[in-house]
Amino acid sequence: MKKEPMLDQTYQKLSRELEHLKIVERATIAKVIEEARALGDLKENAEYHAAKEKQGMMEARIIELGDILSRSHIIDPSSLAHTRICFGSTVKLIDLDSDEVITYTIVGSQESKPSHGLISIFSPLAKALLSKVKGDEIEVTLPNGEKCYEISSVCYQEICIKE
Repeated sequence: MKKEPMLDQTYQKLSRELEHLKIVERATIAKVIEEARALGDLKENAEYHAAKEKQGMMEARIIELGDILSRSHIIDPSSLAHTRICFGSTVKLIDLDSDEVITYTIVGSQESKPSHGLISIFSPLAKALLSKVKGDEIEVTLPNGEKCYEISSVCYQEICIKE
């Protein structure tokens, strides 16, 4: 079973979502289905079919969240040294072809938002960076081709996950 590293705030958020789905949404959808059933013929009852479809999607999300939470491994990155790149490290990279400087923070897959500089620990770039130190060079195959980077800094910065 593949562990799912994550921040405590993400674990809490997913736990709240799961509880809400189980307690509030299940009851709401059950009521909508019951009301739609009362309208009669189920074959041509759009409200009933829409509610059953919504119920199916919700149950799938409940199963997905249960699986993620059962495999969760909560990590407090502020307690790690960050002398080598690890979960929660903020890394400045220099693209050796363009001299462009980019910054990424390595987080769990549930927290990943590359457009906000948050990359999943399971991404090809993060996998290539793990355990490296300032000054190391890496070569990685990304969707847009081969890239070469130099690691210009590794540190811990507080991670802000926007809801």
